[in-house]
Amino acid sequence: MPSSASPTADTGDAVHPDRAHARLSATDWEHGALAMIAEEGVAGLAIEALARRLGVTKGSFYWHFKNREALLDAALDRWEADDTRALESHIGAAGDDPRARLGALFRWVSSEIQSHRIYAALLQALDHPQVKPMMARVSRRRMDLLEVAFRRAGLASEHASHRARLTYAAYVGFLQLNVALELPHLSHEQYDAYVEHVIETLVPHPG
Repeated sequence: MPSSASPTADTGDAVHPDRAHARLSATDWEHGALAMIAEEGVAGLAIEALARRLGVTKGSFYWHFKNREALLDAALDRWEADDTRALESHIGAAGDDPRARLGALFRWVSSEIQSHRIYAALLQALDHPQVKPMMARVSRRRMDLLEVAFRRAGLASEHASHRARLTYAAYVGFLQLNVALELPHLSHEQYDAYVEHVIETLVPHPG
């Protein structure tokens, strides 16, 4: 909860905490934190810098969160929940055909650029105690979905497990090359062709 004193803006004007609270919700701070993580990594998440980016004083932050760790927890929870909902929605919209579902999964993952950057940044922070368990859950969930889809596409259980691990390793490796290292530099057409090649290579054909 905010103190009775009004926080002071960078301009020197007094800003009542109720007004700071009204301008930004906890969700706004969480999305702002994720955008900052995507650009600067987990270590780059700083409350004062984030407040400046959002155009408010720190009074709004302390209305919603106790400290930086509480914001990071909330932002990671939001990213994980949003990722789960989006993943299930895109796969479900593809219907029951297993190859179509796998194709939808690959195309969704390849099109979520901001999600790519957040994930790549989180991969660089696996030694952080708040990041590692969440990343383990997300990765396990994605590989489980892949394994089920590969089994439904006709692969035996062991082969489906191997193919799921190979597919996920290819995804993580591509992130490291394309997002973290900015290599290779692909045009939109080249990238789309790459995604289709991955689908053609990894998704089993019927029969």
